[in-house]
Amino acid sequence: MAGLNLRFTEEELDSLRARAEAEGKSMQAFAHDAVITAINEHSRLFNEAADHVLKVSEELNRRLA
Repeated sequence: MAGLNLRFTEEELDSLRARAEAEGKSMQAFAHDAVITAINEHSRLFNEAADHVLKVSEELNRRLA
């Protein structure tokens, strides 16, 4: 599996450590899950926006076809 180095301030690292510990995860697992969640949320929002644009332009697209 490929790796990635991330840089954090001491304060950020302390926060990461505390949240990971609170959830019973390693910092690596917590950071991994957070990144994957952010990717999935971005994809979900993009898909919702695309669906909305298609819906509101449906009549125009029909007339232009």
